[in-house]
Amino acid sequence: MDIEEIREYCLSMHRDVKECMPFGEEHLVYKINGRIFLLMDINTRWVAVKCDPALAIELRERYEGVTPAYHMNKKHWNGIDTPHIAGDRLKEWIRHSYTLVVEKYRKKNR
Repeated sequence: MDIEEIREYCLSMHRDVKECMPFGEEHLVYKINGRIFLLMDINTRWVAVKCDPALAIELRERYEGVTPAYHMNKKHWNGIDTPHIAGDRLKEWIRHSYTLVVEKYRKKNR
């Protein structure tokens, strides 16, 4: 997936998904309910997505392009070198990140 495809996919998830650049012009951030579910470096196509801790470890061991996310909580965030990961798989991981953030928001606001 290229940058525009990732951007379009994130924005298509829900009408309330917001795109912003709080960390400078080189990093796109996608939020739902004010919570980040994806960060992307527009120069390198590196992305960070939230992940279930057990799954995060499994993915790091299984895929060369998946590492603990730089500048993020290593237990809950994976960094993905997108040119090394198939588009459908990346979409799956983005959707997982989005779902984790939405579910946590719903539980908090019950």
